[in-house]
Amino acid sequence: MHVSALVWIVSILVVLGLFVFDFYSHVRTPHEPSLKESGFWSAVYIGLAALFGLGVWAVSGSTYGGEFFAGFVTEKALSVDNLFVFVIIMAKFAVPRIYQQKVLLIGIVMALVMRAGFIAVGAAAISAYSWVFYIFGAFLLYTAIKLVREASSEEGPVEDEKEREGRVAALFKKIVPTTEQYDGDRLVTRIDGKKVATPLLLALVVIGFTDVLFALDSIPAIYGLTQEPYLVFMANAFALMGLRQLYFLIGGLLDRLVYLSYGLSIVLGFIGVKLVLHALHENTLPFLNGGQHVAVPEISTGLSLAVILGVLVITTVASLIKSKRDDRKALADGDSGSDSGSGTSTREN
Repeated sequence: MHVSALVWIVSILVVLGLFVFDFYSHVRTPHEPSLKESGFWSAVYIGLAALFGLGVWAVSGSTYGGEFFAGFVTEKALSVDNLFVFVIIMAKFAVPRIYQQKVLLIGIVMALVMRAGFIAVGAAAISAYSWVFYIFGAFLLYTAIKLVREASSEEGPVEDEKEREGRVAALFKKIVPTTEQYDGDRLVTRIDGKKVATPLLLALVVIGFTDVLFALDSIPAIYGLTQEPYLVFMANAFALMGLRQLYFLIGGLLDRLVYLSYGLSIVLGFIGVKLVLHALHENTLPFLNGGQHVAVPEISTGLSLAVILGVLVITTVASLIKSKRDDRKALADGDSGSDSGSGTSTREN
């Protein structure tokens, strides 16, 4: 897929323009977005991603179009998992709801800039060394196993995230003077004539650092679906673009997606296997098959997209069913306890 410098420049400017529009139309005036507003703009950004994918399909063919959609769906799913951590960060720093939009939007822009760096490094590594796919594949398999273990434990990844955020916040406070008091939606304020960082800036830094860690598995994952840096960048851009709206839209539903981590672990494990198979097919390591290509089956883009969508749909539906059953059980137990209490009271009388 040939992408000219002009197409790159125009695409980046359009993405930046959308973020600027988002800031001035929604974030500049502090407010807590309604479900209607969040739902509408989430749909708009998903629609823009779909139109872009169809455009790639029409101009460059079904292979690249399919790769974009597979990459976008994967990055979107991983970004939903990120929202769990964002909720924890917002609660830890007690960020008022009306100011959370600003933290999220600036954090997302920072994330995209940092991911662009990862994408460039990944593209250079893949171009120079085909064995990098072995490393990417092994890392994704490790991440998949780690996700399963965290999801199976009672505390899950929450405690690890809190410890990591605490270390980042402590380091930041050592370097930059901070205050515990908010000053509207300002990131920096003055106390006794000295500039100090507000908790809003601290939350922003923690979110930015956290997304660097998220990029360590999301970038290798999407390179397992497409080796085109342009598609990797645009899939990440569109996945992050509607993340702020998604945070407010499904924030209350996050605790109901109990099987999401399992679903993501399956997706990452599947892509990890796909990467290892691709690495074997392109093998140049002298100690494997004499440096010759290994005849192994490769997983098509169509199959990848079908597996990713299937797993995410199944785990989402299963999560909602389990949450509904748990709610009914809790309600029934509550009613049973209430009836038992009433019976005891009657006997005493």
